[in-house]
Amino acid sequence: MTRVAAIDCGTNSIRLLVADATVGEDGRTRLADLTRQMRIVRLGKGVDARGYLDPGAISRTVEATIEYQRMIEKLGATRTRFVATSATRDASNSAEFVRQIKAVIGVEPEVIVGTEEASLSFRGAVGGLGGSVRTPMLVVDIGGGSTELVLGSTTVKQAISIDMGAVRVTEKFFARVDPSGGVPAEDQARAIAWIDEQLDGAEKAVDLARVRSLVGVAGTVTTLTAQALGLTSYQPERIHGARLSAAQFDQAVRFMVDQPTSVKASLGFMPEGREDVIAAGALIWSRIVTRVLARAEAAGHPISDIITSEHDILDGIAMAMVGQA
Repeated sequence: MTRVAAIDCGTNSIRLLVADATVGEDGRTRLADLTRQMRIVRLGKGVDARGYLDPGAISRTVEATIEYQRMIEKLGATRTRFVATSATRDASNSAEFVRQIKAVIGVEPEVIVGTEEASLSFRGAVGGLGGSVRTPMLVVDIGGGSTELVLGSTTVKQAISIDMGAVRVTEKFFARVDPSGGVPAEDQARAIAWIDEQLDGAEKAVDLARVRSLVGVAGTVTTLTAQALGLTSYQPERIHGARLSAAQFDQAVRFMVDQPTSVKASLGFMPEGREDVIAAGALIWSRIVTRVLARAEAAGHPISDIITSEHDILDGIAMAMVGQA
């Protein structure tokens, strides 16, 4: 058994998993969670427009990392891995951010490329779902700055990372949204056209007609799942493994797009800092679901429900420290 600490530093949030990892006789790595933490720090705020990380955002992220390091030390993890994704790899001053983080945790933060991000997301999702999912499955990880589409069974067959995430779409198209109202129809239309254009390109790398199961991971999808299930608080045990229809997700998407930010912020399952970007993430998920289900239907193997997983890149990072997922 190895006690590991995994940190996933994305565009919108920074998350920590400390777990005991064991490798079974079948070669698969299994995790026993000691703690899972998330802080929304919006590291990638303005990166798409400016090209660099805001000093205030760096400070917020460093403060969260200091907090995490105390937890890691208290729990006695012997191995730590810090992975930074979309916002950091897009920023011109990422080296300064890496320097500050290394000074806190004592290990070199890894700024990974999109293909590795996709692979780690798939590894984490597969490890957390067990063997009951029809394959090939498509794992979709909607982040703040990028979205990963990964097709595979036990291993990755095809994958792509797209520079399209909830924060990026919000900043591109929803900057003038009134907090007291929903997203204007014309802004929705512009965003959808752009999202569809990105997915057109993604289909050159990932054959959606092969998909037998669609699995959504990370904050956008888990939040939409909580809404679709009618939860009043965040209940990961109900969210993980949930199977919902496209119609159920569509109702949740419409709620997140049409309701004022203040209403979304008041939801018991909504993390502070996600309420203003969830509409963009919801539209991304909606367009992916619509496209994948249409391709599967045309290929003669319709998909009746969509699976949500609480396990994602964070689990993949932890698994990769000790063995294969």
